[in-house]
Amino acid sequence: MSYPSRDEILASSKGWIASLLNFLPGLGSGYLYQRRWKPYFFTITASTAWFALGFFLQGDSEPSQSEQIIGISGLLFISIVTVIEANLTFKKASNKTKAEKEKIISSKKKGWFK
Repeated sequence: MSYPSRDEILASSKGWIASLLNFLPGLGSGYLYQRRWKPYFFTITASTAWFALGFFLQGDSEPSQSEQIIGISGLLFISIVTVIEANLTFKKASNKTKAEKEKIISSKKKGWFK
């Protein structure tokens, strides 16, 4: 029994679910669904750094409305980038596994009566 490859695992997931999970919370939870740990930890680190930067730049004062919009738009930017990246990676893995399956099928069809 062979274990599925990384691309097969990724292609077996649903791309729209991973994209939705990356967009809604904005913290890369779609990467957990796809079993992609490095992009997940990178996204968590980027989001945490964005929060920390806002916290330290704010100081003791209350943030203005424009500062709040900047903070939210930064998180929105992170989530949109992760949505696009997760969807592109899913499509790439799906195309790769489909090509490998077609290659296996075409290699079996050799002979006169097969």
